[in-house]
Amino acid sequence: MIAVVEYDPAWPARFEQLRREYAAAMAAAGVPVVAIEHVGSTSVPGLAAKPIIDCDIIVAEPDVAAASQALAGLGFTPEGDLGIPLRWAFKEPARLARTNTYVIVAGCLSLRNHLAVRDTLRADAGLREQYAAVKRRVGATAADIDEYGRGKNAMVQQILAAAGLTDAERASIDANQVPSHDEEPR
Repeated sequence: MIAVVEYDPAWPARFEQLRREYAAAMAAAGVPVVAIEHVGSTSVPGLAAKPIIDCDIIVAEPDVAAASQALAGLGFTPEGDLGIPLRWAFKEPARLARTNTYVIVAGCLSLRNHLAVRDTLRADAGLREQYAAVKRRVGATAADIDEYGRGKNAMVQQILAAAGLTDAERASIDANQVPSHDEEPR
């Protein structure tokens, strides 16, 4: 079972705390940041979600290594791209539990995926409710986070289509080979 909870209005404030900490670390390291975005289900007001804040630290491709080093300085452990092109994941330190933090290249399809899902669900109450229902149903029956992700995939593809991503873009996203993992947050 995967815990999917009702929307918590405290989530944006939690993201803002993270954004400030990440921005300060990047500035101290001299890393130019395009943006730091709250993505994932906790970024959509009213959407049921796993209670985990997802953050994308968006940089130009030449700045990925420096951004990764800045996160390591905050106690993060690099996990690589986990099968998602131009997006690098980091295991959070205990003090930042229940967060997923990524360094992601500005303009790449992986970032467009995150923003398209977020922005479409913010704008479309019907899709938001459909997605919440799928998340609740799949979360209640999924044996692990991998099964949870597979169970949501058709709905995510519908959201991406509504967002205007092309068939080729959606096929590319669908073809990502995310490695299996046992620990939950993601």
